[in-house]
Amino acid sequence: MEFGFGEEDEAFRAEVRSWLGEHAKGPVGRRAWERTLGAAGWIGLGWAEGGYGNRTVPLTQQVVWAEEYARSAAPPRSGHIGENLLAPTLLAHGDEEQKSRFLPPVAAGEELWCQGYSEPGAGSDLAGVRTAAVRDGTSYRISGQKIWTSLAQEADWCFVLARTDPDARRHQGLSFLLVPMDQPGRVEVRPIRQLTGTSDFNEVFFDGARARVEHVVGGEGQGWRVAMSLLGFERGVSTLAQQIGFAQELAGVVATAVETGAVRDPVLRGRLVRQWAELRAMRWNALRTLGGTADPGASSVAKLLWANWHQRLGELAVEVRGAAAAVGPADWSPVSPYALDADQHLFLFSRADTIYGGSDQIQRTIIAERVLGLPGEPKGAV
Repeated sequence: MEFGFGEEDEAFRAEVRSWLGEHAKGPVGRRAWERTLGAAGWIGLGWAEGGYGNRTVPLTQQVVWAEEYARSAAPPRSGHIGENLLAPTLLAHGDEEQKSRFLPPVAAGEELWCQGYSEPGAGSDLAGVRTAAVRDGTSYRISGQKIWTSLAQEADWCFVLARTDPDARRHQGLSFLLVPMDQPGRVEVRPIRQLTGTSDFNEVFFDGARARVEHVVGGEGQGWRVAMSLLGFERGVSTLAQQIGFAQELAGVVATAVETGAVRDPVLRGRLVRQWAELRAMRWNALRTLGGTADPGASSVAKLLWANWHQRLGELAVEVRGAAAAVGPADWSPVSPYALDADQHLFLFSRADTIYGGSDQIQRTIIAERVLGLPGEPKGAV
């Protein structure tokens, strides 16, 4: 199957929906879906280098693929952390042995990854991490806790920001380690129950977990530089695909407003129009910055825009339904004690949008310091 999908081409979408209806449910189904994508060559399209099991295509075709994937109502990717975060980081900072070992399994959909950054005492302040990695012969012993770790319960590997020099202050003395998750008794994953009743995030406890010396990316003590580089990859093509999903959610809210008659309220109607206009503006901003590397505040501006926009959409989703939005879609029972419909899930889950991936406060600090050149925010020593 090649690129060039048009508005009239529904074959790919139909194929995806048919396959997903039978297979891509639960962790086993999601992993099988990743392998299906990998076998067809659809993973790693945006990697800067080829030769690791992926095919490289121009940026415009990456956008076509990402947007068509979103329009097809395909599920969230279990492999996106490995493909869109780890892989570009290895291509930029990894040695040849690390690239050859880890990139082909990601491209094949065989190995899934999670990100070990935030900690209970160092959420968006990554320089304050306390997880320690102590050199022990040919490996490191890792002890500490990570939190809000997406997909940790399914991941095979975790890239961990840990302190390898206990005497260094803040961002100094950190290292970026690749840690296998299958270490019984040394790595424990505890799901975090959210407002939605689901557990998309996890706590991860490392108790003497091992990471090989050759699996330190960028060299010991260079973790801050590598970690900051990785954060710069969290925008671009994936942002445009995300906006396709946003547009579909907005269309649903508008349809409900028309159905319930809420659209006759001029204030609410004005808010719906604002949501549409802001989504268009976000798309043009994403296109403007696509592929750019010189704007240090672009990713922070994008995060502030979409996170707050999505929260407001969640609020609108329940407001247009009135009192009915407070009623669950099914009677509660011991089997299904916490059922939510799509609008309720959108409203509750979007409350976290302005926190995960760097809180609004952190994003504003980045813009203030890196773009506007304001004095740095005072920070205490670790």
